[in-house]
Amino acid sequence: MDSLSLRGSVFEVARPRLAGFRRRRSVALRVAAQAEPDLSVKVNGLDMPNPFVIGSGPPGTNYTVMKRAFEEGWGAVIAKTVSLDAAKVINVTPRYARLRAAGSNGSAKGPIIGWENIELISDRPFETMLNDFKKLKEEFPDRILIASIMEEYNKAAWQELIERVEETGVDAFEINFSCPHGMPERKMGAAVGQDCDLLEEICSWINEKATIPVWAKMTPNITDITQPARVSLKSGCEGVAAINTIMSVMGINLDTLRPEPSVEGYSTPGGYSARAVHPIALGKVMQIARMMKEEFNEGQSLSGIGGVETGNDAAEFLLLGANTVQVCTGVMMHGYPLVKKLCDELKDFMRKHNFSSIEDFRGASLPYFTTHTDLVKRQQEAIKQRKAIKQGLQSDRDWTGDGFVKESESMVSN
Repeated sequence: MDSLSLRGSVFEVARPRLAGFRRRRSVALRVAAQAEPDLSVKVNGLDMPNPFVIGSGPPGTNYTVMKRAFEEGWGAVIAKTVSLDAAKVINVTPRYARLRAAGSNGSAKGPIIGWENIELISDRPFETMLNDFKKLKEEFPDRILIASIMEEYNKAAWQELIERVEETGVDAFEINFSCPHGMPERKMGAAVGQDCDLLEEICSWINEKATIPVWAKMTPNITDITQPARVSLKSGCEGVAAINTIMSVMGINLDTLRPEPSVEGYSTPGGYSARAVHPIALGKVMQIARMMKEEFNEGQSLSGIGGVETGNDAAEFLLLGANTVQVCTGVMMHGYPLVKKLCDELKDFMRKHNFSSIEDFRGASLPYFTTHTDLVKRQQEAIKQRKAIKQGLQSDRDWTGDGFVKESESMVSN
């Protein structure tokens, strides 16, 4: 065979091998594409590209910032709380104070772990906020916009608020039953969330009128958070969100002897958030999730809030049974692009455990919570079993054929 024929023969043999390689590579790419974790969630009939939701507050205060949130890829946006008469809302400055961890080499400028605010609900005219909602839904019809609302103890006012906001095309309501500061004398915010009778009545007014999903936002400033959560769900709310901020005093300036944040030398207790509240939030969400699992069907939802700055923080809420995870203070500290980091880190967690969707692991850690009495019982049983293994067989009748080698080893001393 001449060289040309030889080269031709080799070429003819190589072509099918190359084609086979291409087919295998194509299959591998398809498998890889299928293996990419899916962060999308469906909550109360609402489709979100990921479970990360802008929490009600400054990050959802107007059209410009909410548009930015959608553009960056947040799964949903909850606007800053609105009421019918914004003229009664007067904010002050400064309105925030921060708590830092100790820095390196004794520096006082360590990472921010706590954030207090004395900010009230939206002070923008109600009509202006309604126009913002309409404009956002026109520009982002497929994205989820949730209106946070709060009103005085007045059925007509609550139902007017619901009707007018719903006309803008928003996808759901979050009811602010939990703001820890400002206007409790008007039976607003936590003043409602801490009074289950009042909560039940107002929830009935709301759900009598609303035709879109309603989430009740819970206050942590209560002995048993499951009680208002239960009342809200039994009164017709499709979901609950927890937690709002924790009542706090950030600190006292030891030079001026005045509290922080200082407004003309004076202050008022405010709401505490950021990293430091994360364990408290997890505990409250766990309690609500267990109650919901025991007493309600799968139709109701739970939105976890508190100290989320990483994908792992979010994974913890999801493992406890939350459907979505809200971020507010984290956005104030890190900006709207934070959502990309959150998504990437949550996907890394899912890849590590071979989870393909949020539902694959949502609530997976919940069964591992029990009572202290049960923990004692479980540990005593475990110690008993370890002792039995260490001491070996107690009687000739304990020998088995299948475990003979291990049983022999269990009685060797060296």
